Amino acid sequence: MEKYKILFVCLGNICRSPAAHGVMQRLIEDEGLDSVIEVDSAGTYGGHQGQLPDHRMRRHAARRGYDLTHRSRPVVQSDFTHFDMIVAMDDGNARDLKWMARTDITHRLVMMGDYLSPGQKHSYVPDPYYGGPEDFELALDLVEDACANLLDYIKKNKLI
Repeated sequence: MEKYKILFVCLGNICRSPAAHGVMQRLIEDEGLDSVIEVDSAGTYGGHQGQLPDHRMRRHAARRGYDLTHRSRPVVQSDFTHFDMIVAMDDGNARDLKWMARTDITHRLVMMGDYLSPGQKHSYVPDPYYGGPEDFELALDLVEDACANLLDYIKKNKLI
């Protein structure tokens, strides 16, 4: 059986998408689903290529038990056919992905905010890069919530 493949995307692939990558990977491993789900992350901007996630995101994630070691990479054309689901952190990321794809990716592209629990004050995951510690904590709170709901959605809809 081929793995179900998920790609998380933000702007630089140094804050939100590597956090989602790490959180989802942990959830998948905890449920013993790593043999059926593959996770990766990328950015619509390639200026941080090869770098570890932002040191602030790594520090905040480590406090929650996540070790973010993914190296930043830009989205490439093959991502649009390789991944079953491409998860954009915000509307700007989704707009950039649609432009970059050069084909209709509506069937693969989803918004991270669509998986936030009802009652959340946000409809997307805000970029913490220019913020303070509270912004990184908020991004992680939202990512943890959305990833748990996304994994539930995948299981309930028998995508794996």
